[in-house]
Amino acid sequence: MDLGLSPEHRALRETARRWVDDVVVPDAVRNDREERFPSEALDGLRQTGFIGLTVPDAYGGGGADPLSYVLMIEELGRGDANVRSIVSVHLGLVAGSIARWGTDEQKTRWLPAMAGGETLGCFALTEPDHGSDPANLRAVAERTATGWRLSGRKVFITNGTIAGVALVMARTGGSGARGISAFLVPTEASGFVARPIHGKLGIRSCDTAEITMDAVDVGEEALLGGTEGTGLKVALSALDDGRMSLAASCTGLAQAALDAMVGYAKERQQFGKPIAAHQLVQELIADSAVDVEAARMLTWRVADLKTRGESYTLAASQAKLFASEASVRAANACVQAHGGYGYIDEYVAGKLLRDARVTTLYEGTSQIQKLLIGRALTGVSAFS
Repeated sequence: MDLGLSPEHRALRETARRWVDDVVVPDAVRNDREERFPSEALDGLRQTGFIGLTVPDAYGGGGADPLSYVLMIEELGRGDANVRSIVSVHLGLVAGSIARWGTDEQKTRWLPAMAGGETLGCFALTEPDHGSDPANLRAVAERTATGWRLSGRKVFITNGTIAGVALVMARTGGSGARGISAFLVPTEASGFVARPIHGKLGIRSCDTAEITMDAVDVGEEALLGGTEGTGLKVALSALDDGRMSLAASCTGLAQAALDAMVGYAKERQQFGKPIAAHQLVQELIADSAVDVEAARMLTWRVADLKTRGESYTLAASQAKLFASEASVRAANACVQAHGGYGYIDEYVAGKLLRDARVTTLYEGTSQIQKLLIGRALTGVSAFS
């Protein structure tokens, strides 16, 4: 659907679509099967400038608006969620946080290299015992004569082993949210170790890591924004963008499932006619098509609110909740329409279902999104 898209937005989407079809799609199933990182796609993201699309142009990036970003992310999600994950974490969670919260010195140090993809970012919030409850995270940052010393563990960190800078949330004060600060930690620092996580159900070619920080020393300039106690605020504002990003990615994944389902249903013959001629197969297709369009409109609404400078926290949770669950429904319908062939990796259906399933877990589970939406609408917190 092109509703409300300018010629510039249409051109960007078409460019991204062609590149995804040429570079990302051909290797997606093989990369998944072999748990192989999509290095050719990362090279292409650098060459096309997509890797720095939203970094302010003053720092060498594309300076693109939120809708442009959403359109690109949807196309990446349509091609391969693993490739999308590189960009959404690098741009949406890390570069966006530096642009929003960083000092002039921090922006000058990190953003130009991030704009060109020479330095990638990872977002280190989740811990082994603290995922949905980040206010009680245990990683600590202690003052030293020259700055800070960080210790702790982080888990399920996208881009963890390929990043050059980690945006790390660590405790600098007492208990609760006010004791958490955000740090920009060079991953080459002594004591910073990232170990890849293998054996995932989905997004198997995504770089996912466990990070250990053993007395990692950084200078005073590593404290994001130069202010203590704002780490959870930084993280939550980043997650608003992350949820917009993930909603766009899920829309793309659901679109891929719909496209695969329609293509297969028109070719596969049963009972003397294409299975597309059977009513209940059309039901699978119709339900998925409606889910795709609804997810897309909810996501575009988030981008519009952000563009206009309005609060988009609630809209981002709504879009993320609906689009993630919709992507699972669409991918499951795709497997069903393929029958037994949907269960083998010769076809993309199974990969889509496995990649979709994690989206209801990260960037805040579906259950957490419902609590956030409920709190926003009632003013009453159901968090215990």
